Amino acid sequence: MPELLKVSGLSAGYGEAVVIDRLDLTLAEGERLAVLGRNGTGKTTLVNSLIGVTRRFAGTLSLKGRDITKARPDLRAVAGIGWVPQERNIFRSLTVEENMSAVARPGPWTLARVYRLFPRLAERRANFGNQLSGGEQQMLAVARALVTNPKLLLLDEPTEGLAPIIVEELLASLALVAREEGLALIVVEQHARKILGMTDRAIVLDRGRIVHAASSAALRADPAALEAHLGVARPAGAR
Repeated sequence: MPELLKVSGLSAGYGEAVVIDRLDLTLAEGERLAVLGRNGTGKTTLVNSLIGVTRRFAGTLSLKGRDITKARPDLRAVAGIGWVPQERNIFRSLTVEENMSAVARPGPWTLARVYRLFPRLAERRANFGNQLSGGEQQMLAVARALVTNPKLLLLDEPTEGLAPIIVEELLASLALVAREEGLALIVVEQHARKILGMTDRAIVLDRGRIVHAASSAALRADPAALEAHLGVARPAGAR
């Protein structure tokens, strides 16, 4: 598949602190990447660097062959980077529909289409953001990113704090979007087993560097690697 994203020698962080250290990464169009690691290893900083809100010390970034290294966050969004932040950042004083219509851009993802993907939002389209449950707020955050019609969707800890049944519903919807639309995803997640089943490839970060890279299927089937890099307990009976 054609290359969508290329990150070369990226060092980035906040103030004088370097959090991402000389990182190289490529992502093909339609590819789904899991970014894993323990707390404080640079996962969110990587996402923040892709959207352009960190301090860059070195390196370059390109999206579909276009250099976006020095582009402002708003121009990166226009270029095709969608973002679902860990904090969701929905507009609490706006309705569900207003949240989406405020940022929507022309393309295949319309309000009607995201309502089909998330019927709960259709039922609550006139509710304000602060009237939604945590799961509904997360669905709205994803839907709001989709109506910007991105080429690449970044999701930072999308399952955090959600009930298991909502997690299953959300991940199934994301897998459907990726499979049927060929939308590229980068999913930051602390809990590996939740996300490896819906991604193609995985990287593990430690101290801002990639310390392990594999197909998601291979990592999921490798309890030793999961335990060593992520502290994930081996299944009962595994050696």
